[in-house]
Amino acid sequence: MLAPRAVIFDVDGVLIIHPDPAGWSVHLERDLGLPVALLQEAFFKPHWDEIIHGCAALQERLTPALARIAPHLTAQQLIDYWFAQDAHLNQPLLDEAAALRVSGVELHLATLQEHERARYLWETLGFRERFDHLHYSADLGAAKPEAEFYARIEAKTGVAPADIFFIDDRQQN
Repeated sequence: MLAPRAVIFDVDGVLIIHPDPAGWSVHLERDLGLPVALLQEAFFKPHWDEIIHGCAALQERLTPALARIAPHLTAQQLIDYWFAQDAHLNQPLLDEAAALRVSGVELHLATLQEHERARYLWETLGFRERFDHLHYSADLGAAKPEAEFYARIEAKTGVAPADIFFIDDRQQN
């Protein structure tokens, strides 16, 4: 088998793996006084799809939701907590990826993200130094497993699907 021209990695569940299966929000109520179920109902269920498709901004939808369900929290406080709690790097896989990159294989990220967390991953967590490009749903206007998500990445990279090795934690992707 020939080596792929590009390896595309998912982020959450692949390059970032939370030590608790419940994920970043496992201690949300204890730490910030906000029950996860309440946040799911007031924010994620009604707004997340449009946010990850780039049709709405995270803070634009989170601020009024928090004003109703957790007025003691600002959107920025929750975002800072969320991003910090959801930053457990899979260092062994990142080391393997670095070896691939040195051998000349392009490394890309393909992930469901809104703009603020994408920027956090790229800049704060330093993925900019480790990968050649970040492809994310809010920027592409499409999300996994939609065919358009992959088609837009293929168009941006110029790499044929047969030359891509894709690593994701969900079979449907």
